Amino acid sequence: MIREDLRNIAIIAHVDHGKTTLVDEMLKQGGAFRENQVVADRVMDSNAIERERGITILAKNTAAHYNGVKINIIDTPGHADFSGEVERILKMVNGVVLLVDAAEGPMPQTRFVLQKSLELGHKVIIAVNKIDRPDARCHEVVDEVLELLLDLDATEEQLESPVLFCSGRDGTASLSPDHMGTDLKPLFDAIINHFDPPQGDENGPLQVLVSAIDYNDYVGRIGIGRIERGEIRQNQDVMVADYHESKQPYKGRIVSLNQIEGLKRVPTDTAKVGDIIIFSGIENITIGDTLCAPSCVEPLPFVKISEPTVEMTFSVNDSPFAGREGKFVTSRQIRDRLFRELLKDVSLRVTETDNADSLKVAGRGEMHLSILIENMRREGYEFSVNPPRVLMKEIDGVTCEPMERLMIDVPENCVGSVMEKLGSRKGELLQMSPQGSRMRIEFLIPSRGLFGYRSEFLTDTKGEGILNAIFDSYQPYKGEITRRANGSLISYETGVSVVYGLYNAQERGTLFIDAGVDVYEGMVIGCSPKTEDMVVNVCKKKQLTNTRASGSDDALRLTPPRRMSLEECLEFMAEDELLEITPENIRIRKAILDNNLRAKANSKKKA
Repeated sequence: MIREDLRNIAIIAHVDHGKTTLVDEMLKQGGAFRENQVVADRVMDSNAIERERGITILAKNTAAHYNGVKINIIDTPGHADFSGEVERILKMVNGVVLLVDAAEGPMPQTRFVLQKSLELGHKVIIAVNKIDRPDARCHEVVDEVLELLLDLDATEEQLESPVLFCSGRDGTASLSPDHMGTDLKPLFDAIINHFDPPQGDENGPLQVLVSAIDYNDYVGRIGIGRIERGEIRQNQDVMVADYHESKQPYKGRIVSLNQIEGLKRVPTDTAKVGDIIIFSGIENITIGDTLCAPSCVEPLPFVKISEPTVEMTFSVNDSPFAGREGKFVTSRQIRDRLFRELLKDVSLRVTETDNADSLKVAGRGEMHLSILIENMRREGYEFSVNPPRVLMKEIDGVTCEPMERLMIDVPENCVGSVMEKLGSRKGELLQMSPQGSRMRIEFLIPSRGLFGYRSEFLTDTKGEGILNAIFDSYQPYKGEITRRANGSLISYETGVSVVYGLYNAQERGTLFIDAGVDVYEGMVIGCSPKTEDMVVNVCKKKQLTNTRASGSDDALRLTPPRRMSLEECLEFMAEDELLEITPENIRIRKAILDNNLRAKANSKKKA
């Protein structure tokens, strides 16, 4: 059976190349909304963090209609940390629209997602996006994409992929870079004419490969997958099997069955070959499982998800302010929340430790873990985390560490400082190429060499640099890397910070706090320009006498404190520090709070 009335496609691209914006316009022109309906920008980014940061974290399914054909569209994340999402989602589609920025051209993540698509044998449509940018270089970008296809051993058919020129923001597409077009009709036509319709045996025994998981407190796990063979009905009995035979096949029943229409999940009684379905009722369903007919249990092969490379320890908060702000503070609540996250995030690993109050959490990168921390914080959880560390591997008796392929785009006058910093972090230069007044540099660098570098990079390039990294391979350990050149300013006592104490402390370094902030002994309240830590008393008040009046405090001028985001805090932390996460505050603190005990422990280390 060939489903001429259906196409399943994914939109893949590097970060910020305009995937979600283009999907918005495809939905508007594909009749998903009423003409007078008010729709938010980037309607597919439904999560609050996605909207704030302008990034896609979870792959989203939607559907548009064009000339009687239903087009199931999957909007995929661009960040390398969420590439576990991209890998499995590609199993549900028959073709991919590769979106490339008309100015930036192919970037590291473009290479990664395209390689995964080519390995699965998918047909490709190349869409050069943002052609209305003043610095657009459409012809050169098309050549760069073709070079990338050659480099990735694309087939003859994939090399001859159609090329379109789009402006996702304006909702236009054309076959020539010199003509803007008026709508997305050329893109819809290319999708229908170039991509193969789904096909399979509609009368054969059922096969559905589960490629994504959702979770709902009311119905539990929800499976999302494409029907490869046969037909599925609501309340049907099925067998759940795993290709890698990690568990015995077991029986289940489809309680609810939905398909996507626009942004809604619409209940349906039956679905057939090629349809992407959303079902509930099977408790332990997971990604990679196959729903089979009880009479014919044949699991489908599934791509193994890449392993995590970065690990952090999540512990119960034991600071003097513990329990003040959080709603969920016990180890049982934190453990339950982390294991619940595993139900929908396949790239995450959670393991128990010898200590009942802490768990090790491993993910694809710092951003992957920081999004989890931010989500938990907003939900009312209170806990502390260790600095991120990379996961080493033993390969042929040699200790190996994860390496990142780093692509940097900087103004020419900043190249020297960037090269110097990356050299000290064991970065190996692969190539340099000028792009107008800017320079594009490619490095191979240990993952741990990037910890704490992003904020430094923005300072060195005056905010004009673009930095992108993607996991490359495991290579032998490259030696010691200094994580941080600066020391910390540490609070001497517990109390409330006052202007007089802060005024004296700001001469020692950069402060993170203002007056009137609760602090405790061992809390990091600033950054010292020297390499060693410094204890300062920010709660110290001026001793008043006949000649020292309290009114003269008005003359003290405080430098505005440096406000640190969650990512910046994770980058800043030293090995002997923890990050205290509460719904209202993020505080860096020393693992040993007592100043005397910490000094003794440090002197023992040096000895």
